[in-house]
Amino acid sequence: MSTITEEKKALIESEIIKLSKQYNYNRQDFPIELVMRKYSPKKEEEQTLFVPEYQRALVWKLEMQSKFIESLFLGVPIPPIFVSVIDADGRLEIIDGSQRIRTINKFVSSTLKLKGLENLESLNNIKFSDLSISRQRKFNLINIRFNVITEEADLAVRADIFDRLNSTGEKLTPSQIRKGAFTNSEFYQFILDMSEIPESFKVLPRKKLIAGEAAELTLRFFVYSDVYKEHKHAVAMFLNRYIQNKQDTSFNKELLKTSFLNMLAFIKKYYPSGFNKTLTSKAIPRVRFEAIAVGTHLALEEEPNLVPEYMDWLNSKEFKKETTSDASNNQGKLARRIEFVRDCLLNKIKKNDLNY
Repeated sequence: MSTITEEKKALIESEIIKLSKQYNYNRQDFPIELVMRKYSPKKEEEQTLFVPEYQRALVWKLEMQSKFIESLFLGVPIPPIFVSVIDADGRLEIIDGSQRIRTINKFVSSTLKLKGLENLESLNNIKFSDLSISRQRKFNLINIRFNVITEEADLAVRADIFDRLNSTGEKLTPSQIRKGAFTNSEFYQFILDMSEIPESFKVLPRKKLIAGEAAELTLRFFVYSDVYKEHKHAVAMFLNRYIQNKQDTSFNKELLKTSFLNMLAFIKKYYPSGFNKTLTSKAIPRVRFEAIAVGTHLALEEEPNLVPEYMDWLNSKEFKKETTSDASNNQGKLARRIEFVRDCLLNKIKKNDLNY
């Protein structure tokens, strides 16, 4: 027998109905000829089907490209292309399927010579222009299924859909997706600028910087410093939503920059190994960074001239427990680890209250 209350069931139903509307889509079939006209228009025409910057260039190997084209010739069912309507002119942003669209474009432009085919062996070493005119026309008539996400899907939703669908090969990091999805966001550009300042290089490991981790950690600092109590499980979407909201509101760059630099200066002065567990650590666990960075910021907000009475709490069993990766996205755990650091620094949690 279910122990969930009727109130909880109603909340679940209402949340599903409300959020699922953002993911609504229409299913449409377009012939390859029309798809290519939208994707690779003549110079005087406008491209109305495009790949966003946050997605990679064509990375499929020749054999994979060839096998996909072979599948089209054979009529093998292929997954639909996911696109999103992004403006009043009806332009379509490719959310998932860029490798397929690029491969088709490469083939019909005769820059792809098929290789390694095992079923249609006669097509090996053949380009599109080598085919008979009738076969070219028949290929151009092949329908490609599109799932068209409605205009209700904003940048954050589109990035989330791409992240959920991007399950093959090496996935893009959330930071890589955001860099393209929020190209025109003044706030996210501010985040990128802050993640590159010299002060941050002294406390963030260079090994992680090249993977966009500095931007990820910097974003988490600013978001959680403001709304950590509102955090929910879907971290990427929560952060994306915050960026989206900042596009519609003003923010004080200098004030935020000052708080960031003050936090970094405090870390450098009082934390023996910075955000790392030890001086020889090669990476910063995100849960540890969030606790230390945001907790320190909150403490400095209460006491700008703070001089900690003790830093032994860094080696306490309690801090270790609060910064384990287990259930790291749990709302309660996020708040507890941040506030634990804050309260230790402010001496609200005494040294003798902890176990070592």
